[in-house]
Amino acid sequence: MVASTEGLPPYGRLSDKKPIRVLHVDDEKDFGEIAKTFLERESDMFEVVTDEDPRDALGRDLGCFDCVVSDYDMPSMDGLEFFGEVRDEHPEIPFVLFTGKGSEEVADEAFSVGVTDYFRKETGTGQFTVLANRIE
Repeated sequence: MVASTEGLPPYGRLSDKKPIRVLHVDDEKDFGEIAKTFLERESDMFEVVTDEDPRDALGRDLGCFDCVVSDYDMPSMDGLEFFGEVRDEHPEIPFVLFTGKGSEEVADEAFSVGVTDYFRKETGTGQFTVLANRIE
């Protein structure tokens, strides 16, 4: 007898689950690796790719990602400039600004230009649970 999947939400069977591909851009390599590790622990649905430079990230096929998470304060371009470049080519990709040096002014500007979500970095690993929920 084959079990019915009727009434189950999409991807309701383990074999049907599709990964959520996340591009995380942060100029602090160690933080990027920690974020990748904890996000992938939060959900086996996440596949996280990290980049340290937004210009390198723009060289990727961004269309294969389901979400972009970016720091704000980076040397080559800030997170809002990066957002603008991403949006020009892929207006449908959710974009989360995940920053330690942001401010209310940066948050206001981020939302006014269309960033999907804004989240301040905190100490501890609980921030990755919140970030994972926002990505999902």
